[in-house]
Amino acid sequence: MKKSVTFKNGHLKMAGNLYLPEGFDESKKYSGIVVVHPGGGVKEQTAGVYAQKLSDNGFVALAFDASHQGESGGEPRLLEDPNARVEDVRCAVDYLITLPYIDQEKIGALGICAGGGYVVAAAPTERRIKAVATVSAVDIGSMFRGEGSIETQLQTLEAVGKQRTSEANGTEAHFLTYAPDKLEEIDENTPVLMREAFDYYRTPRAQHSNSPNRFLFTSVDKLMAFSATSQIRTYLTQPMLLIVGTEADTRGYSEQFHELSNGPKELFWVKGATHIAMFDIPEYVDRAVTKLTEFFWQESLRNKKVESKEF
Repeated sequence: MKKSVTFKNGHLKMAGNLYLPEGFDESKKYSGIVVVHPGGGVKEQTAGVYAQKLSDNGFVALAFDASHQGESGGEPRLLEDPNARVEDVRCAVDYLITLPYIDQEKIGALGICAGGGYVVAAAPTERRIKAVATVSAVDIGSMFRGEGSIETQLQTLEAVGKQRTSEANGTEAHFLTYAPDKLEEIDENTPVLMREAFDYYRTPRAQHSNSPNRFLFTSVDKLMAFSATSQIRTYLTQPMLLIVGTEADTRGYSEQFHELSNGPKELFWVKGATHIAMFDIPEYVDRAVTKLTEFFWQESLRNKKVESKEF
């Protein structure tokens, strides 16, 4: 069962889909899972796929649109601000704990792609999250800083500053794309990740009108300042499960998160899967969901006020 819901994030109204298990009973207590979508994604895409499957396995799962994106509020539109997205996670937890059928001691968070980096950044200081999991995790800050020289990075930041100045003086906003927008933009030099992203986001496979493959160029300074890893070693004591395909060109982020954590942790490999294959290819998603169900159920049992959960 899926319900359209809204919740508050300061003065913004956030839009989400709440997935309830079969045989849902408001008089019982359930584990709640916040599901965070990739950069440029919306709740109807891979976040919704995982939320639905988790609800099929007995959890209450909340997939929502990031602030400034999708059906959620926030101006300017199509801003990708990591700090705002981490706050979105906290506000999603705020919402879950208001629901009388959610056990506050059994709340987990799952992030996919950039959403994985965002939940890993949120969990160390959001202690209401009792277990954190990722699928094809990416530290979007590290990705945007890239492997180029500091000089190149500074040139990018200079360009962002000039764009902000122009917009302050009335120039129209400038947008970048998350993935190639058209097939003609792909050639033999296009990385596998970008080829996959085009196929997922820009074809009928998963294309959605609320996911226009655009973000503000003035997001880039915020992205480059972000690090998903800064508090892992110090504060991330909650159990963490990192799921990644053996063929994912982003696998290094999951390996880094795993290495940094001093808490209970597991790096789970899905043989043969690439980064975006984990978004919606049934054989890979089902393997991930089986592992996620085991993980969240085991961690909910470790917490107090344990009650039986029906499947």
